[in-house]
Amino acid sequence: MADPSSYRPKPGQVPDSPGVYKFRDEHRRVIYVGKAKSLRQRLASYFQDVAGLHPRTATMVTTAASVEWTVVSTEVEALQLEYSWIKEFDPRFNVKYRDDKSYPSLAVTMNEQYPRVQVMRGPKKKGVRYFGPYGHAWAIRETVDLMLRVFPVRTCSAGVFKRSAQIGRPCLLGYIGKCSAPCVGRVTPEEHRELAEDFCDFMAGRTGTYLSRLEARMHEAAEEMEYEKAARLRDDIGALRRAMEKNAVVLADATDADLIAVAEDELEAAVQIFHVRGGRVRGQRGWVTDKVEAVDTAGLVEHALQQLYGEEKGEAVPKEVLVPALPEDTPALNEWLAERRGSQVSLRIPQRGDKKALMETVHRNAQQSLVLHKTKRASDLTTRSRALEEIAEALDLDGAPLRIECFDISHMQGDDVVASMVVFEDGLARKSEYRRFQIKTFEGQDDVRSMHEVVSRRFRRYLQEKLRTGEWSPEDLADTTDTTDTADAREGGVPAEEDGRPRRFAYPPQLVVVDGGQPQVAAAKRALEELGVDDVAVCGLAKRLEEVWLPGEDDPVVLPRTSEGLYLLQRVRDEAHRFAIQYQRNKRAKRLKSGPLDEVPGLGESRKHALIKHFGSVKKLRQATIDQICEVPGIGRKTAETVAAALARAVPAGPAVNTATGEIMEDETPAPAGASSERGTEQ
Repeated sequence: MADPSSYRPKPGQVPDSPGVYKFRDEHRRVIYVGKAKSLRQRLASYFQDVAGLHPRTATMVTTAASVEWTVVSTEVEALQLEYSWIKEFDPRFNVKYRDDKSYPSLAVTMNEQYPRVQVMRGPKKKGVRYFGPYGHAWAIRETVDLMLRVFPVRTCSAGVFKRSAQIGRPCLLGYIGKCSAPCVGRVTPEEHRELAEDFCDFMAGRTGTYLSRLEARMHEAAEEMEYEKAARLRDDIGALRRAMEKNAVVLADATDADLIAVAEDELEAAVQIFHVRGGRVRGQRGWVTDKVEAVDTAGLVEHALQQLYGEEKGEAVPKEVLVPALPEDTPALNEWLAERRGSQVSLRIPQRGDKKALMETVHRNAQQSLVLHKTKRASDLTTRSRALEEIAEALDLDGAPLRIECFDISHMQGDDVVASMVVFEDGLARKSEYRRFQIKTFEGQDDVRSMHEVVSRRFRRYLQEKLRTGEWSPEDLADTTDTTDTADAREGGVPAEEDGRPRRFAYPPQLVVVDGGQPQVAAAKRALEELGVDDVAVCGLAKRLEEVWLPGEDDPVVLPRTSEGLYLLQRVRDEAHRFAIQYQRNKRAKRLKSGPLDEVPGLGESRKHALIKHFGSVKKLRQATIDQICEVPGIGRKTAETVAAALARAVPAGPAVNTATGEIMEDETPAPAGASSERGTEQ
């Protein structure tokens, strides 16, 4: 890793003007491209203490070996140059959107003598009119089939067209009236091009004028008693209306707009775009990207705009672009978009009405796209097998860790300290095995001691199961018991099922993952050693740089960012974090629920909160004397008497029963497994 100070520009060397900069590695490859209003201020932000930088930014500056820049006159020029360099150099640390599928578009080859309507994928070509993209090619073919009755434009390939011209006979579409057959001279090149232009106008949303013209011709033919012609025009109008109905009106006033929504997590982001033309959704596309640089939602939107409109000009850039967050350089982006369109473009966040409702729909699609991407990646058997093999190789395990358990600690400024345990088997989450723990021995912001306690409790239960089944002797377990065993047995110890299935903690993992670095890993390893468990590997995943820490090692194991093994460890860690936070929030909400105190006149939220925090529960407050209540800050004697009288009048609720154990629970005891969406026992 390079030291950023070794290539830091000298003071006064970097100009205080707009520009674009490139970071290069030791092999002179461009690894990052960025733009700035002030090159001096932006580059200075990279050369501060590495410990204070975002983890991804720190990785980039320590990978780089040099930096260079180009000065431009305006921010718009900087935006354009940044896009060009990203396309040219494909830097590894820049966000690069990749299509989550290859979306087809409806294309009309206006650059040919006889324009052709066809389905096209891939990069756009000059002189070709594009509509879409669409979700499926069959949707394009259905639309074209309906419209060829009215606009009989050529759809055949160059080979078929040439052969029909040679033999003097059109193809089948020419015989059934769905092609004007320019190959055999039924129409002139000018007439065929006019048909193609009408087709493009209709697809672009200018439908009202053309339908009105057809209706006028139909009525005129009926008045002149040309009923066959009128019937044909009637059918043409019906076909066009059916084609229009395939895209429902979503925005009034024939709005032309693109709506961009972003769904993201710590590692990846999904972008969805709806193309609305003439008030109707004419196309949809989506991207998924790894967040390889420190970027927020506004930054992702800026990258998406560059990707969408970097190669577009004219009407392909709509009058209005609706986004979830405005980028930092919104004025420059507005100017850049206006240059590409040739007229003013509005870039804004929808606040109300139909546009806001449609934006919510686009956002739901983005969320679904991200979930689907992760599910496909996680559910692929080959990918999961490769991930487990990579983990085994990186951690020097004897075999693939088929069962992985991950632990995480969560608290609110030292209060309501809880822990979670999630289980992944064969690379997939096994939610029925999830467990939740309430830290009992102390309160405070000490994740290391909490980690030691929760790992000890989990594996003490495992050893008790081995003792019950005869795999261990009582002497083996004698030195591992302490006062917490009773509590664990009360909350987590459930008799074996009648069908003979093992109890909750009977299965040992091959790998224990903890959320944290060296201290948390050392605490988990110490807990296992104290219990005599020596056949379970331990590692920690630190969020800062996504480093994997092993017990007793001074340096972390750094897996490649594209590694499937790292991706699996991140999923396991993030799931443990989510599950712990969910339990901690539920527990805090239950603790703050004041119950009978709501009926005390003159007692506000602050003092109710102070009472519950001081005594821990309504039950203990009910047992307190008036003098003890007066000890709470802000509670006078008169208020204390009122509280005591109100609690004495209130009828306490019946005791809660743990449905898993059949035992009565105290007020402060966590809820049983059925209270959570995941199946798990709070302990």
